[in-house]
Amino acid sequence: MPATRDDLFARFAELGVATSTKTHAPVYTVEEARALRGEIDGGHCKNLFLKDKKGVLWLIVCLEDAQIDLKSLPGKIGAGRISFGKPDLLMEVLGIEPGSVTPFALINDTENRVNVVLDARMMEHDVVNFHPLENTATTTIASSDLVEFIRSCGHQPQIVPVD
Repeated sequence: MPATRDDLFARFAELGVATSTKTHAPVYTVEEARALRGEIDGGHCKNLFLKDKKGVLWLIVCLEDAQIDLKSLPGKIGAGRISFGKPDLLMEVLGIEPGSVTPFALINDTENRVNVVLDARMMEHDVVNFHPLENTATTTIASSDLVEFIRSCGHQPQIVPVD
């Protein structure tokens, strides 16, 4: 059974990670998120769930305005030719639906199947924002705490310029 939002917040508490969360109507695109954002500080982000030609899974986490070239990205991250992961694979591995992709879903990747890439430009922000496993809220977390959380899930993120 995938982790719930309460499970996620309990993990943050165990780690001593401070977050703040704002509830809003469901959003499925960056444009919808911009319209509902209000006054949430920090870097606003998007996430790409990808699979390379060898079946290796990737989660690319970057600022919402990042221009990701799927043809040049593999050379930057050490992947083969990549494409978007299918919704059933997303649910199987990260326990979330399309529209709710977030690095917080790594809490569900107990087999460490996903390689995590954090964009260097995003990591320059003191705080960054992501869905807390569902697209009806936005959670703000310090970028350094994001890395701590990802490591607590058994992943070692790469930090590279992806855009």
